[in-house]
Amino acid sequence: MMRPCRFRNGILAKNGAQNGGETFFERFQTNGPTGENAMFNAIVIEKDEQGYRAGVQALDERQLPAGDVLINVQYSTLNYKDGLAITGKSPVVRSFPMVPGIDLAGTVESSSHPDYKAGDAVLLNGWGVGEGHWGGLAQKAQVSGDWLIVQPKGFTAAQAMAIGTAGYTAMLCVLALERHGITPDKGDVLVTGANGGVGSFAIALLSRLGYRVVASTGRPSEHDYLRQLGAHEIIERASLSEPGKPLARERWAGAVDSVGSHTLANVCAGLQYHGAVAACGLAQGMDFPGSVAPFILRGVSLIGIDSVKRPKADRVEAWERLATDLDRDLLALISQEIGLSEAVDAAQRLMAGTIRGRLVVDVNR
Repeated sequence: MMRPCRFRNGILAKNGAQNGGETFFERFQTNGPTGENAMFNAIVIEKDEQGYRAGVQALDERQLPAGDVLINVQYSTLNYKDGLAITGKSPVVRSFPMVPGIDLAGTVESSSHPDYKAGDAVLLNGWGVGEGHWGGLAQKAQVSGDWLIVQPKGFTAAQAMAIGTAGYTAMLCVLALERHGITPDKGDVLVTGANGGVGSFAIALLSRLGYRVVASTGRPSEHDYLRQLGAHEIIERASLSEPGKPLARERWAGAVDSVGSHTLANVCAGLQYHGAVAACGLAQGMDFPGSVAPFILRGVSLIGIDSVKRPKADRVEAWERLATDLDRDLLALISQEIGLSEAVDAAQRLMAGTIRGRLVVDVNR
């Protein structure tokens, strides 16, 4: 629910401030323009003496953190990390108040960065937005132009966010496997966490590139969905997630793993000679309860994929490949759209594991 706001002494204040005292939002700097047209809606996470809470609030552009590009955001996403931030289930947020949203797509309103001008369509993935710098679950964002790239031709803002960090990370994983010599003729490629965002896109990308993809999931109800994405075979998550019980020795030519922990250890143990696994996310845990034997002795490559801070050339390459290698007809299958006002409740469902694929957020509804 939108909280009513008012101005006091030219500074935005929430109704309910007592005795004319300083409100929570009067305690941090203002950087943007002023005027009655400078208001925007955002999900705001607060942590103070009253506790931890998140909700939609009306803010003033002056409250935006410093940055050389001001963006009119059109779409954002609700990722797993955003779910953690909004629900407070993990210490993702590094400073308060925080606007979550690790992705955003929109148009430049104003810019002092040499690469961008007013009207440019841009997108952003990662770079700590939504964690240490206000993110995309808002109608306005002010960021460093070095974090942005121009929206790839042929993508709408909504399509770019249907892909978002999940699809971008999946593409980085595919590129890593290619660079390590994992070609379709080498054998099966495994995708764990298959019905999540990264897993869904990894299946779609790999199958279109000619790989035989095996998907791992713990949800039988998602089998038809995974086959629609291009999975050739589906195995149960339990066969990989139990300690010391890989499904088969030396089966996988390569793998994309977003689960981590025992699953990653078992995947490594099941790789062929000179196989490779691209690991990202590690939703099940960051521990690695396995031995370097046998996978090191087989010349296996374990590739860590960190999508947060990548050189611009890498980001552009990944998005260019997404433009050519992704079947965009699958975006409607992989994603669903919600409004900004629905995102806080949706975060609870996301963390409960009841949401498939991607949540695209129209921040203007």
